[in-house]
Amino acid sequence: MKDLRRYLVLKYIQYLVLSSPNVASTFLGLLGSTYTLLLLQSAKVSSKSTTVLISSIAKADVLVAVCVVSDLIIWTFDVNVSSTALMSALLQNLLTANTHISCLLLSCIAFEAYLITFFPVESRRVRTVRNAKQTARIIWILVIAECVIFLMEDFLKANSASALISSHCTWLSHFSGRAADLLRSLSYFLGILLRIVNVYFYYKIFFSMSNR
Repeated sequence: MKDLRRYLVLKYIQYLVLSSPNVASTFLGLLGSTYTLLLLQSAKVSSKSTTVLISSIAKADVLVAVCVVSDLIIWTFDVNVSSTALMSALLQNLLTANTHISCLLLSCIAFEAYLITFFPVESRRVRTVRNAKQTARIIWILVIAECVIFLMEDFLKANSASALISSHCTWLSHFSGRAADLLRSLSYFLGILLRIVNVYFYYKIFFSMSNR
């Protein structure tokens, strides 16, 4: 459990403290996720709602690994990135999905810690493995839907010069553009809100444990 706590601290720093990812945090995050996935296979780690959420965070780093491997392939074989604009947009969306999934799951863990500290008995029916799995599944579905909209916008922009796109899919291009702008604004304000909420939860937990 100490290793899992260290992993959570690393992820909180990576996604909710740092303003943008860097090489060091990305490498440490991938290394920590690999170790955590191996650790969770051990029989010594009990199956709880928290471990389910942690496992989902670690699995989300597969998206980062795909981007890193793709960048290495592009660099090694000197692929012309300008000719693969859609691929570049796809990789960027994978990073966005990883960030959003991780932030939401980390916030769920913070909320669960808050419930355990202040409402241990009342929240027992809520803090189940089944609910944790359903929560993680819903988060993945919502973020994937978000990325599909972003990809649709990028695809339509890349093919805006096509007569087929301009004549028959104007409404789709307009819809995807408006939806993508709305989602970007929503994710920006949601990111700020999640940071504030997480600080509040751990502030209350810290002073509650100090008083005890």
